[in-house]
Amino acid sequence: MNGNQMIEWGAVILILIGSIVSVISAFGMIRLPDVYTRSHAATKSSTLSVLTCLLGAFVYFWVHDGYVSVRLILGIIFVFVTAPVAGHLICRAAYRSRVPLAEGSGEDELKPKLFPNEK
Repeated sequence: MNGNQMIEWGAVILILIGSIVSVISAFGMIRLPDVYTRSHAATKSSTLSVLTCLLGAFVYFWVHDGYVSVRLILGIIFVFVTAPVAGHLICRAAYRSRVPLAEGSGEDELKPKLFPNEK
């Protein structure tokens, strides 16, 4: 086994790890109780899974074909920047629309600041 084959196997392992994290993210979106925790599962772990899959594809094509894919680099940057911001904005819109927190979430310290006239 030479160096290129070992790097290709590393790329395959990155893609496999990304797919496993994606499945875990899907279970989190199904099992978690409210929109806030589901958004956390959708953005954090899905971002990680997409990034590892794209990084594995980038490394594979770099080693196997010998070219650097600018599209994959742009995809990595785009997902890394936009997915957490989108999750934050979805949670913010849900909170301002008064979507209730799950039971046992703890104390809501933001409610008196945003909605001072409510109890």
